[in-house]
Amino acid sequence: MKDILHTIIASIVDEPNEVKITEDEQNGVILFTIKVAKSDMGRVIGKEGKIIRSIRNVMKIPAMKQNKKVQVALAEDTEA
Repeated sequence: MKDILHTIIASIVDEPNEVKITEDEQNGVILFTIKVAKSDMGRVIGKEGKIIRSIRNVMKIPAMKQNKKVQVALAEDTEA
């Protein structure tokens, strides 16, 4: 699933080399945390959050096949 998510995100952003995804699983829930370049954050979120919402919906499909739940979060860059 991580590979699928990475492919989707890398195709959206201008700097695909900056895409970092961490995966953590607890109690049957898989949490993917996405970190992208600051300049690409708006592209991943989309207007009114439509893009990230769509990504979350797409990621539910492989999760359902594995009887798991999935959460997709964006990591905010704390560097100023």
